[in-house]
Amino acid sequence: MTLMGNKSVNRVQKSLNGNYVCTCVSSTTNSSCNTLDNCLLFCCCSTSDAVFCSSMEALTSIEEDAGVSQIAQFYAGKTILITGATGFMGKVLVEKLLRSCAELKAIYLLIRTKKGVEPSVRKEQYFKCVIFSKLLEKNPEIINKVSVVKGDVLEPNLGLSQNDINTLASNVEIVFHCAANVRFDQPLRPMVNMNVVGTLKLLQLAEKMSQLVALVHVSTSYCQCNESVLEERAYAAPQNPFTIIEMVETMDDAALAEITPKLLNGLPNTYAYSKALSEDLICRYNKKLPIIVTRPSIVTAAIHEPLPGWIEGVNGPTGLMIGAARGVIRSMHCNPDYASTVIPVDKAINGMILCGYQRAKVATTSQSEVEFCNLCISSKALMSWGESIETGRKFFYVTPLSFALWYPGGSIKRNYFHHMLCVIFLHYLPAYFIDFWLFLFGQKPFLVNVQRKISTGLKLLQYYTTRDWDFRNERFQQMSSQLNITDQEIFDTSVSQVNWETYISNYIRGMRTYILGESDATIPYAKKVLRRLYILDWVAKILLFTLTFWFLWTHLDGFVEKSDAFIRSSLQIIYNERNSTLFT
Repeated sequence: MTLMGNKSVNRVQKSLNGNYVCTCVSSTTNSSCNTLDNCLLFCCCSTSDAVFCSSMEALTSIEEDAGVSQIAQFYAGKTILITGATGFMGKVLVEKLLRSCAELKAIYLLIRTKKGVEPSVRKEQYFKCVIFSKLLEKNPEIINKVSVVKGDVLEPNLGLSQNDINTLASNVEIVFHCAANVRFDQPLRPMVNMNVVGTLKLLQLAEKMSQLVALVHVSTSYCQCNESVLEERAYAAPQNPFTIIEMVETMDDAALAEITPKLLNGLPNTYAYSKALSEDLICRYNKKLPIIVTRPSIVTAAIHEPLPGWIEGVNGPTGLMIGAARGVIRSMHCNPDYASTVIPVDKAINGMILCGYQRAKVATTSQSEVEFCNLCISSKALMSWGESIETGRKFFYVTPLSFALWYPGGSIKRNYFHHMLCVIFLHYLPAYFIDFWLFLFGQKPFLVNVQRKISTGLKLLQYYTTRDWDFRNERFQQMSSQLNITDQEIFDTSVSQVNWETYISNYIRGMRTYILGESDATIPYAKKVLRRLYILDWVAKILLFTLTFWFLWTHLDGFVEKSDAFIRSSLQIIYNERNSTLFT
């Protein structure tokens, strides 16, 4: 048996439990030990022909490399442009880059003037967000690396001045394009202008960037809803994106509204359609730019970073949770057995940063085709919709809201007609009843309008909760597995060890704190409110059943008499018709 030199070792890595794992070039056999000394002595993997070992110097070098973040090293000295930085995902991206890639050179944020507030003022407001607090306490000077560029995705040339265009074209090396209209209820024109035309303008700017090594475009896993399986590859849009852009520019609103259902071609809304067009548009820049398209699924509250449970906005499941906690949503059309295709925002952002790193590595060797990465969690690792909703219900009773219109309750319905029946009796009838009394007492009715908005939202969501989605994520998993231990910890994308009950509990607390402004100090009062609503709910149920029973009992005799008379008359008619038939 021959003893080989240190070059024969394929991989030596420190595992999560602190042991060193040695994998040999020509053997799949792994062995582990506790220290480098032991690794030198005992972790030589053998085959029938040779024993593969490594020298102490090689192992020490590998250990040192394992303690260095290769991703942070890559982003060190880099200049980055981010669009959509003021959004939910954009804020988490900026905070993560500043905290974990602190040696980067500069970040440019494309920010528009909003309600008369200039971008420079908005920057000050931006960093007052709670997620930046710990970062700025530790390193207040890091904010100097962030520069605001006045611009607007909806304006020609992104609303940039010529000086800003020249600055970005000369310096930017990495672009994160997060800007998008993410509403599901918008007509076609604003969706195309923001998500398609805006992307085109960014691509045209990117062509001028002489130092560009990676452009990360944020799409969605629901861009190809007509496909039974979403693979990590390009898909053709239903129509040519340039044709749709021309239509939007030349047709009036009425004509666009009339033709929109045909254009969607089975897609659930204009958001999914615009994202499909954007991806098709990007693929037309194939081999021109180093692009990777990321497709996150339903992005939800943070699991760890920047704060457990941090959430912003009421789109998707968050709005549903608030409505259920307020007691105004008591039925939802959903298949409880299907996986809840969510991904915590910090996992998605780590995936985006990882995609930028991996795409740049490819761009340095060759200008390859547009790449795709589905930022999704495998169905086996997710809770089902039924499990998620029941777990959320349990924690809503532990951390209720300080204000609710009724006791939280209700359930999910597999059958659509069962759901609609419950909507009529549990949503609309109570809403009309309460609004009637508000009107009598001189107050402004509001609950019917609330229920109309809820019904619209539920109708949009039920498309996603009544289908079993199959999102392939092989590239996403492969990229994560290739990282060293340090990067796997800093830019963690795994969910194998996630405690989903703890996550949902933190999600609900985050919703209370960051969206509704209710601190943990309000929980005792909220529990008192919940207890009153519980009693009121039971009193209302008892009264309803009592009144129903009383009505049936008091009208039973009359009902029986009328039924008897109806039956007798029906039989008499049948008897007379039979006799008349016999005698004729």
